[in-house]
Amino acid sequence: MKAATLEVGHASKVTSGVNRGMSILDFFIRIIAIIATLGSAIAMGTTNETLPFSTQAIRFRAKYNDLPTFTFFVVANAIVSAYLVLSLGLSIFHIMRSRAQGSRIALIFFDAAMLALLSTGASAAAAIVYLAHKGNTKTNWFPICQQFDLFCHRTSGSLVGSFAGVILFILLVLLSALALSRR
Repeated sequence: MKAATLEVGHASKVTSGVNRGMSILDFFIRIIAIIATLGSAIAMGTTNETLPFSTQAIRFRAKYNDLPTFTFFVVANAIVSAYLVLSLGLSIFHIMRSRAQGSRIALIFFDAAMLALLSTGASAAAAIVYLAHKGNTKTNWFPICQQFDLFCHRTSGSLVGSFAGVILFILLVLLSALALSRR
């Protein structure tokens, strides 16, 4: 009987240690996701290019806020970044109290909501970036990336960071679900 009690106690400590390790991994993934989403918001929000052959009357200029989709992308990434900063406190709480369940369920819910917001913003912006690169001659949308090279590189780069954030959020949701299932 005593040996069975020791085995249960040992298994509980191992499970607690694994959950603590997953909580530490969750914390670091959140920090990386902050860097990815905030970097994407800043890169897109500061994208601006004026062509050198502009005249006094006509200036050929591309700014992110010329397209509402890019504005939505910047706002979505900024909201997700702010959420991630706020969620760091809860992630630290999970490191200290690895057996917390209610707060982890709330975190899964909010992580899933932020995943949806981030993926819609990134997907919508990706459609515009694709049209900027490839165009659509059937609708008279000509590719502008041949003229606005810097603009297109920065918008494409910000999409990479945002989609990296989407992947990191998927990992966060899976990690939290795994931690809950181990109880």
